[in-house]
Amino acid sequence: MSKLSQQEERELISFIKDWLKSHGFNQKDLANELNIKSSRTSEIILKIKELHKKGGMFNIAKNLIRIEQNWLNNFKNDYPETKQTSSYNQLDIDSLVNQITQDTCE
Repeated sequence: MSKLSQQEERELISFIKDWLKSHGFNQKDLANELNIKSSRTSEIILKIKELHKKGGMFNIAKNLIRIEQNWLNNFKNDYPETKQTSSYNQLDIDSLVNQITQDTCE
């Protein structure tokens, strides 16, 4: 594989920063997913270059997609569905007030 040009590198870093921000994550979260110890931009660039060496832009995209899927799955699993309680409409409230009134009058 050919090396990343400086322009491609800058564009990738810009994209990754925007991508992280749009999902509410930071470089530390990305570093954890990439299995690197440091969240510094220079370390992330080294990992991106390594991914590029192993399979080009396709490999970088594949890994970022995998990371995004993990985040989305974890987000979904972290927030269990809450049971929807039916809200009372005006007729229900009127019916309850009438029932209470009848009960207190007896």
